Amino acid sequence: MAGNSFGTLFRLTSFGESHGAAIGGVLDGCPPGIVVDMAFIAGEMARRKPGQSALTTPRKENDTVEFLSGIFEGKTTGTPIGFIIRNADTQSGDYSEIKSVFRPGHADYTYEQKYGTRDYRGGGRSSARETACRVVAGAIAKLLLKHYGITIQAYVKQTGSVKLELAPEQLDLSYTEQTPVRCPHLETAQRMIELIEAVKAEGDSIGGVIQCIITNVPAGLGEPVFDKLHAQLGKAMLSINAAKGFEIGSGFDSVNFKGSELNDVFETTNGKIVTKSNHSGGIQGGISNGMPVYFQVAFKPVSTIMKPQQSINLQGEQTVLTPKGRHDPCVLPRAVPIVESMAALVIADFLLLQKTLQH
Repeated sequence: MAGNSFGTLFRLTSFGESHGAAIGGVLDGCPPGIVVDMAFIAGEMARRKPGQSALTTPRKENDTVEFLSGIFEGKTTGTPIGFIIRNADTQSGDYSEIKSVFRPGHADYTYEQKYGTRDYRGGGRSSARETACRVVAGAIAKLLLKHYGITIQAYVKQTGSVKLELAPEQLDLSYTEQTPVRCPHLETAQRMIELIEAVKAEGDSIGGVIQCIITNVPAGLGEPVFDKLHAQLGKAMLSINAAKGFEIGSGFDSVNFKGSELNDVFETTNGKIVTKSNHSGGIQGGISNGMPVYFQVAFKPVSTIMKPQQSINLQGEQTVLTPKGRHDPCVLPRAVPIVESMAALVIADFLLLQKTLQH
């Protein structure tokens, strides 16, 4: 099936379903000699895994990664890195009711129309369970980028109507992991937590926005016209489950400025060319300019809610669906490491493309 691979040189292909035996992937194009920090990879997986707090699904998965190839004596060999993550806490019986019913907001109907069949257990291939594979690959990408001093950090900027008004440079991002909602401003984080808990108590769900900042990106990454850096970042982010919007730099707010106000003026500081402002989000003409790359991703409320909903079955008959199972009332806390991972895959890919071009 097409659409299961991402990247050009640094390329991930993932496989598996939510309630299958395992999910996994093959990461190709990783340079040799990268030290594979297993503790770091486990830490990244722990940030995404279910059951980590009262704000997430109670499904219990250790998300232990088993590497099958491409690593020898603790370092990458340059050959394909194969890995699997075994599914442990599946309760497929929770989904028997939707075997012949289409859940509102889910991919049930569209998968049925495309393939004529679907794995209804937990959403099968369309489940966010698949994103665990992206975090594994993203962790390896981060280890590669570390050699170039490139860092990627995301955080929850908005949950429902609760919005963090401070700019990234006004925040201490080291606080991000100190709250279960992954918002670096503790007072705002508490309000977000209270909102998610209230929505969960109602059997409903809520969406929001994740901000991501990539620092120390060298100038020159990105390809002209169709493979612009921000175009690939947009593709990466919109491939994440529940992602509904992407904006780079000043984004949609750009319409409120004149060109004279929005243009990023160049200057030389300590012998380096920089811009006085960064409305472009570190990318001009689809190519990085050396300034921090920053963007936002909007996520819709999780489609599965614990309230009765009108729907139809395979025969096109009206029915009422009351979902069972274990679901996140808000996807944002667990989506933070996924956003970072997809960004890391994009930057690593363009970095290798640029190095190939220079050679």
